[in-house]
Amino acid sequence: MRVHGPERLGGQGLHPQQDESGDRAIAALLTDPVVGDQVDLVLTWRGADADTGAYEVWSQRGMVRFRRLVDDDGALQFEVLEVVGENPIAAQDPLALNTLALERAAAADSGFDARHAERRFIAPEHQTYPFGYERVAQLFDSPNAPDLAVSPKDWCAGNQPGMHGALHVRQARAPLWFSGPNVRVGRHELAARSIDIAPTALHALGFPTIEGVDASGTPSSDVYLARQDGRVLHEVLDHEAPTPQRLYVFLMDGMHQTELEERIHHDRYRFPNLHRLWERAAVLAGGAMVNFPSITWPSHTSIVTGTWCGHHGVVNPTYHLRETNETVSPQGLQVGTERFASRSVESLHEAFHRRDPEALTVAIHAPFGRSAKHAVLEGRNLCDRVAVKELTIEFAADMNPRWADEHPAVASESLLDTRGLAQIIELLRRDDLPVPSFVYHELAVTDGAGHEYGPHHDGLVDALEETDRRIGHVLAELDRRGLFDDTLFVVSADHGMAPQDVALNANAAAHVLDAGFEAIVAEPMIWLRDVEVTVERKPDHRTARLTVVRHDADEAGEHAPVEGAEVTVSAHLPGREPRELARGRTDANGLFGFATPSDLATEQIAIAVHPRGYNARHLRADGTPLTFDLRAHLYA
Repeated sequence: MRVHGPERLGGQGLHPQQDESGDRAIAALLTDPVVGDQVDLVLTWRGADADTGAYEVWSQRGMVRFRRLVDDDGALQFEVLEVVGENPIAAQDPLALNTLALERAAAADSGFDARHAERRFIAPEHQTYPFGYERVAQLFDSPNAPDLAVSPKDWCAGNQPGMHGALHVRQARAPLWFSGPNVRVGRHELAARSIDIAPTALHALGFPTIEGVDASGTPSSDVYLARQDGRVLHEVLDHEAPTPQRLYVFLMDGMHQTELEERIHHDRYRFPNLHRLWERAAVLAGGAMVNFPSITWPSHTSIVTGTWCGHHGVVNPTYHLRETNETVSPQGLQVGTERFASRSVESLHEAFHRRDPEALTVAIHAPFGRSAKHAVLEGRNLCDRVAVKELTIEFAADMNPRWADEHPAVASESLLDTRGLAQIIELLRRDDLPVPSFVYHELAVTDGAGHEYGPHHDGLVDALEETDRRIGHVLAELDRRGLFDDTLFVVSADHGMAPQDVALNANAAAHVLDAGFEAIVAEPMIWLRDVEVTVERKPDHRTARLTVVRHDADEAGEHAPVEGAEVTVSAHLPGREPRELARGRTDANGLFGFATPSDLATEQIAIAVHPRGYNARHLRADGTPLTFDLRAHLYA
C-alpha cells in the first residue's frame, strides 16, 4: 500500500497554519444553537503534505479521520485512522432507501410525518453515505477545492421545497438504466457511481482501451478515457449480444430515483415512452451515486468525463480560485463553461471523435459538451434556425400550462426543454448530416419542478409526464429512421432531491460569515482567508522578527506579504498576569520586529496577529499555535 493524498496540493483543506481558524469554524458550524442542528457533516483534508495528512469528517455525533491508499493492484483503499464518538459516515450501504416505502419508514423512524411528502424528512442516523470515503477524498484532489465543505441535514438547505447537494444517499442517488442492445435486461441489486456511466457505455459500444490515467492517477493502458475514475459495469452487460451503434443519454435533471421507480411501476400508462425504455433496460436498484457536492455543474461534468470533480476541476457551481483570488460561477454563466474543466480529462464527445473525427456528437443544453459538434450553450449550432423555431412552436403544445400560472421558473425550463427537443429533432431529420453517434440530452423541467414543488409532489409528476412526451418524440424519430433497435440509451440524473423545511431558509455554510470569520462562501463550500505567520528569534534572545504572508499562493507560487497586520506580543509566566512586550503593525514586506527579554523562554512569548481582511492568528514565539482542543470541545 502507498498513501495517496491530494493529487495536486494548492491550498485546499487545512494547512497547519490554518488549524486555528479551521477548528474555530468547525466548532462554530456544529455548536451554534440554530445552525448546529442544520449541519450533518463538515468535511476537510488536513496536513502539511500529501503523505502525512488525512481526511476528516466532523459531526455532532462524532468524527472520523482517514487516509486514502493505493494497493499493489492500483485499486483505491481507505484506512480509518481515528474515530471519536461515532463514525458519522460508517454506514455506506448503497442500496439503502432505494424505494419510496423505505423512505417513508425512515422518515417515520426519524420522528417525522411520513404521510405528508413535504415533511418526509430523514435524519442522519437513518441515512447512508455510499462510497463516502472516496467521494470525500476526491474533492480535495483539486486546488479549487475549499478548506471546508458542509453537508447539511436532509431538510436543511435553502428556501425551495426540494433541494440537493449533500453527501448522503437520498440527495446523492440518481436513477440509472442502460437500455438497448448489449445489456442484461432486468433489475440488478447493484449500485454504481455516476463516473461508471461513461466507461460502461464506451465498452458496450466496442471502443478500445487507450493509454490514459486510472482512478489512482497512475498511467494505465486499461482505460477508455484520458482520465478514468469509473469502472465498466460488466454485471449489467451481455457481451454475447450485438454491439450498439450509437449512444443516447437522457439526463432528467434532478429526477429523484424513488419517485421515478414508483411512477414506472404504478403509472406505466402515463409514462409510455419511459416504460418502453425500462422494459428493455438493465435497471440498477441502487441507482448511481453522483459527485459530491451533488449539484448540477459538477455532476454533469463527472457523468460525461468519467471523473470526479476533484479531477475535472469544476468542484461547485461557484468556486474560488486561490491563485488569482477570484470567484467563478460556471452555473451562473450557463454558457461558455466547458473552458472551466481541466484539459487532463476527456469528454465522451472527445472519445467519439478520437475514434472517428467526422462523427456527429450532440450536446442538448448539457452543462459540459466539450468537442460536441452541436452544443448551443458553447456557441456551436448546426441547426437550421428557422426549422428549429417552427418545431419549437409545434412542440410547445407539450408544455403544461400550470407552470406559467404557478411557477414561471419552471415554465422557463419547460421552454428550454422544448427548444432542446426541437434541436435534436431537426438534426435527426437532416439529410446533409450524419446520424449522431452520441447525444447527451439534458431535460431540465424535472429539476425545476422538483425544486419548486418538492420531489414527491404532483407538480413533479406533471413534469415527468411532460418529459416522457419529449422522450417519445425522440424515440418516434429514431423509429422512423430505423435507429431505435441498435441505439444504447442511458437514463439517469445528475443528483437526487429531498423535501425541505422552507421555513428555515437554511444556508449553514454562510454561518461562518455571521460568526465573524473572513471567508469566501459558495454553499456548501468555505474558503477561509488566512495568513501564514513565521517567527524567528535571534540567538541572543534579545530580538525577534515575524513575517505575515497570505496563505494562498498566487499564480507564480508566491505568498504575498500582508501589510498593516496588527501585532501584539506578550509574556506569559506561571502565576503572573500577561505582560505586553510589543505592539505594532507589519510593514510593506509583511515584517514586524520586536525586542524580547533574554531571560524569557521562547515558548513563554505569545503573539496575536490581526490582519485586516484575514482571520486572526494566535501562536507562541516558537511557532506553536494557540488554539483549543476541537475534539474535547465537541465531544468532551
